[in-house]
Amino acid sequence: MTSRIAFQGEPGAYSHQACRVARPHLEALPCPGFEDAINAVVTGKAAQAILPVENTTYGRVADIHRLLPESGLRIIDEAFLRVHINLLGVPGASLGEITQAWGHFVLLPQCARFLRMHGIRGRVSPDNARAARDVAERADPTQAALASDLAGEIYGLDVLARHIEDLGTNTTRFLIMAQEADMTRRAEHMMTTFVFHVRNIPAALYKAMGGFATNGVNMTKLESYMVDGSFTATQFYADIEGHPEDRNVQLALEELTYFTSFLKVLGTYPADSARD
Repeated sequence: MTSRIAFQGEPGAYSHQACRVARPHLEALPCPGFEDAINAVVTGKAAQAILPVENTTYGRVADIHRLLPESGLRIIDEAFLRVHINLLGVPGASLGEITQAWGHFVLLPQCARFLRMHGIRGRVSPDNARAARDVAERADPTQAALASDLAGEIYGLDVLARHIEDLGTNTTRFLIMAQEADMTRRAEHMMTTFVFHVRNIPAALYKAMGGFATNGVNMTKLESYMVDGSFTATQFYADIEGHPEDRNVQLALEELTYFTSFLKVLGTYPADSARD
């Protein structure tokens, strides 16, 4: 199996940075889209894929929760990346010269205060690493990119202002996926992720969740989204603390099955140290 990890985006993207932090021993493989990153693992071009699922400022990453159950892959790990936004300019440029800064539409609001303070107009780019590459190619000292230190390193840009994000807690959670998962307990603090459909009976979701409360299982995430283009077909995505072999988790999942028509465990994996 190839020793590569696939990520969505261009070299220098925050997902690329997450690869270096979470899997420094693997070669990072850039892919155009999330499905391409997943397919790289399915076809054997990469051993693992790293996918962003949520950000503390922006919230849920669109499409990811729909793709995960259909991917055929398992979650083997999670990684939290502190997202630092930098203002990157061409060599020799100064902060006072910058009139426009390019970044992904998700990133622009996260440093709006800094841009407003310095009279810089935010401009939308399809990707933060792409913004850095474009600024480097334009070689215009009035243009800057909003991106990672890694992007500046790759495209030869200077850091004109470092860590300009408005919130000091801006963090993205990533899931690491592989074709096969080690379902054994690999740490004291474990997480389990699953998806389910509730049966079409009154208060099914309320009853399904009751087992987690009565058995003392902490559910850290519960999200719903429509499937098959229907308002009546709803799938739920959940993260809980614990391992399926834990007695309280066993009891909660057993109770859940009484009120669901579909239940699939996507993975059980060590909790990132950031949770503690």
